[in-house]
Amino acid sequence: MIDINDGMRLLIDNALAEGVCCIVGTASKNGQPQISMKGSVLVYDEETLAYWGRARRTALKNVSENPRTVIFYRTPQERISWRFHGTATVHESGAIRDAVMERTIQPELDRDPDRQGVAVLIKIDLIDELSGNVLQRRD
Repeated sequence: MIDINDGMRLLIDNALAEGVCCIVGTASKNGQPQISMKGSVLVYDEETLAYWGRARRTALKNVSENPRTVIFYRTPQERISWRFHGTATVHESGAIRDAVMERTIQPELDRDPDRQGVAVLIKIDLIDELSGNVLQRRD
């Protein structure tokens, strides 16, 4: 069972304000890996992370071709390093896109003044630490 708890939510939702940034890892349909920093990562619900995809570049192309995604959160102050593995879906319009945009932090929205971004949701299957210790796994 996946349960992104309130403690995780607090850290992830405030990551950029605390000077840390989540890193999103994707791969093309041919398996070419790519990572990018996303200041807009947030906890959408207890089993889903989301981010505002304003750049519309490689990460968005990759999740459209190959939805397997990992999000890495690390804060050296708390000595926490989590990896959230899951499956991404892209929402270019509609209620989910609007909900993610409403919850996206202002500095990220300021970089997308015409609101051309999309919502990317990642349904989490596994949460682990860098040590390999599994914290949660979908049943």
